[in-house]
Amino acid sequence: GQLPTWLQGILLRNGPGMHTIGDSKYNHWFDGLALLHSFTFKNGEVYYRSKYLRSDTYNCNIEANRIVVSEFGTMAYPDPCKNIFAKAFSYLSHTIPEFTDNCLINIMKAGDDFYATGETNFIRKINPQTLETLEKVDYNKYVAVNVATSHPHYDSAGNILNMGTSIVDKGKTKYLLFKIPSSVPEQEKKKSCFKHLEVVCSIPSRSLLHPSYYHSFGLTENYIIFIEQPFRLDIVKMATAYIRGVSWASCLAYNKDDKTWFHFIDRKTKKEVSTKFYTDALVFFHHINAYEEDGHIIFDIIAYTDNSLYDMFYLKNLDKDFEENAKLTSIPTCKRFVVPLQYDKDAVVDSNLVTLPSSATAVKEKDGNIYCQPEILCEGIELPRINYDYNGKKYKYVFATEVQWSPVPTKIAKFNTQTKEMLHWGQDDCWPSEPVFVPSPDAKEEDDGVVLTCVVKTDPKDPPFLLVLDAKTFTELGRATVKVEMHMDLHGMFIPQHDMKTETE
Repeated sequence: GQLPTWLQGILLRNGPGMHTIGDSKYNHWFDGLALLHSFTFKNGEVYYRSKYLRSDTYNCNIEANRIVVSEFGTMAYPDPCKNIFAKAFSYLSHTIPEFTDNCLINIMKAGDDFYATGETNFIRKINPQTLETLEKVDYNKYVAVNVATSHPHYDSAGNILNMGTSIVDKGKTKYLLFKIPSSVPEQEKKKSCFKHLEVVCSIPSRSLLHPSYYHSFGLTENYIIFIEQPFRLDIVKMATAYIRGVSWASCLAYNKDDKTWFHFIDRKTKKEVSTKFYTDALVFFHHINAYEEDGHIIFDIIAYTDNSLYDMFYLKNLDKDFEENAKLTSIPTCKRFVVPLQYDKDAVVDSNLVTLPSSATAVKEKDGNIYCQPEILCEGIELPRINYDYNGKKYKYVFATEVQWSPVPTKIAKFNTQTKEMLHWGQDDCWPSEPVFVPSPDAKEEDDGVVLTCVVKTDPKDPPFLLVLDAKTFTELGRATVKVEMHMDLHGMFIPQHDMKTETE
């Protein structure tokens, strides 16, 4: 096919790539050592490159020729021939463990630099052109967080907004929202933007020892949206996991009889909206988008009724009959919540406070809490992406992978949230990755541009390829076949040519 001449830059992707080291194997697919790969678009041609992230974790494991650094689903143990005192000491130091820097989930842009990110307090700077691994940054040096999301938001000035959890810091467990500036003052050019990191606000956890797990958060023009779901980490269990010989993943529990609480933080005053909004128990990983309309906050997420998704990816389940055997017990559902921030304070109890045309409801209860029920937009999509120029604004289109009862995507979808129409691209034996939308330089409409996705074939003899779709029509513009083994990845970003520092810089 043919690529649009304006498509110049790098599609950079991240995901788990190595699951066996020496005789040891990881238990979970999400534990594998990070493998970066990139597609560089230059004058109608595509160049492919891949390289393992040379994290401290990678180096220690390779040197020992076995897994010596614990990941979320795999607990590793130090050298058995060390004496008993060293062993006892290492047990004690695992209370809040020294986490891995195997940053395998996403790519983040900070100022002119790019970082591989995971969900711990470590991120790794990388060179997007050569995929070389550069310095390690510890969020904890700048803000008291033990874990942070790998789905930050960027404001119009390029500043990063992200969230992390501070576990039992000064006797409190809280969620912190922090901001990393996109540039530093002229006189401090040598300093990193992390030195100017500021905490925007903190939200106390509803439970000191059971903070909520979250993978992303939402943003509108004036508010931050944080969802505290009843899928929680048990801190006491986590502190003793090492001694008990179990993974940290076993310290996560979902309580289906609990509530899911919505927190809205005013971006100007940095204060939380005092009204308490909640919905039924759910598990979710990805926010799609959010915006404000007539005194309401509208936000779209992909939610499940249980946490079976994580369990699917234990490597013992990922055998050759995986597609047949791995059945989700809960299908991903795209839910739209409509939350009335401004409502009639004298409204009668049990009345629906939503005044926009929507089947979503928000019902006032006796105690003043507001119970929200969503509108179901569609089912069976995951790894959602939007045209990021519409982030926090009213929007139409979601680009996503399509999954049915198996967690492995078989198609790419474009969903119109207003008309509920869906377009697909799919071919037999193809497993596409998260679709990335790239707007055309003279875009007039939300879907003017292309969608990029890496496609792995189920038959190892068939080569993988990069697929380029016209975002409007979902017709194929071209594909670049890669004659190497390509791994299934998680997330990534497109870096336009003009956002890249030249080699000399």
